[in-house]
Amino acid sequence: MSNGDTTKPPKKMTNEPYKPSSADFANYYENFMPYKSIFLWLNHSQAPQNDFTHREFAFEYKSGAYQRYNSFANAQEFRNTVVKAQPVRFEVGAVYPIEPKLRKSVSKNMMKPLMKEFVLDIDLTDYDDVRTCCSGTKICPKCWKFITLAIKIVDAALREDFGFQKLIWVFSGRRGVHCWISDYRVRILDEPKRRAIVEYLDILNVKSKNKSGIALRKPYHPHVERSFEILRDQFVDIIIREQDPWRLDDRYQDLARSVPDYRLSSALLKHWKEDPGSSSASKWRDVDTLYQQLKIKSFDIQDWKREMIFKTMYPRLDVEVSRQMIHLLKSPFCIHPGTGNVCVPFDPSVREFDPFTDAPNLSQLFNEDETKWENTSLKAPIELFNNYVNQLVNDEVKEKRTRDEVKDNLEF
Repeated sequence: MSNGDTTKPPKKMTNEPYKPSSADFANYYENFMPYKSIFLWLNHSQAPQNDFTHREFAFEYKSGAYQRYNSFANAQEFRNTVVKAQPVRFEVGAVYPIEPKLRKSVSKNMMKPLMKEFVLDIDLTDYDDVRTCCSGTKICPKCWKFITLAIKIVDAALREDFGFQKLIWVFSGRRGVHCWISDYRVRILDEPKRRAIVEYLDILNVKSKNKSGIALRKPYHPHVERSFEILRDQFVDIIIREQDPWRLDDRYQDLARSVPDYRLSSALLKHWKEDPGSSSASKWRDVDTLYQQLKIKSFDIQDWKREMIFKTMYPRLDVEVSRQMIHLLKSPFCIHPGTGNVCVPFDPSVREFDPFTDAPNLSQLFNEDETKWENTSLKAPIELFNNYVNQLVNDEVKEKRTRDEVKDNLEF
């Protein structure tokens, strides 16, 4: 996202320590935050309507305070409030029957959400059981490959299986990504239908207390087949070679226990305890070798391998973030308070997102230009977002006209 000026300093690495100051936030909110673009994205029209004015926003402050049920009459009030309040981040919520800031003047029954974008949250901390390069909040190019794969799989399913068209992917600012789907037909879904969509995607059932594994039933669903084709091509490079998780004692035991045959599982454990430091590639071959030697007939080893590929690499989703309409999610173009990175949108169909080169950092932006985003690395993501939003608004106007015409024809 460089503007071609080779005299400017190199971009900061995403996980390089940098905590923005109050002055940094003030300057960013005053000169860089694209308020009008965010307004149009959530409002779906040039003129203010309930999609924005009845929308909940939450502010998180440096003190740790968290303020919910903010709402704004228009883009200017939105801007003025954020500039004055200077939250370390703000989150976007659902649309309600009334302005959320007036909630105390009505009964609780009036504060049931009416609509909201369908959102997905993918975070690298959910891969800590398989990644060995990093853990917790740390990331590196090796483990970011899990996120790249997750984007490919989820994006394909949303578009091809559900027919959604209005998707925008956003970097979370440190170790993950969010996907916002704005198609009208998904914005009006209730929670059971939202749960159905995310459970369709959540093959691993990561948040479940049941850790016994997954069961991929034959004949395989087209989504499973498509996902497997994506994952299989990367399994050896990412899991076997780069992460090498089964070199570790506790993890190779998990690998052995995942084998659905007691004789083979016991034989593998015995063999690996004699050479616990052998590589994941060696242990993966051992499964094949002992499977043949013991003449195991109780399960198909190819089915087991397929399940292991899914178990180690398939996207790990936070189901509740997607299901609950009252759940709020950080807005695009917020600043991550722990890294100083801007939560920029990106288009995975154009190129894979690299958080180490494509995520502008506040200190980097201010070095490029202190007051004009057009002269900084923020220009490309803002223009990408504006193009997406303009198309979204144009389509929404046409679709609303069609819905109104159908409604009028039914009223007789």
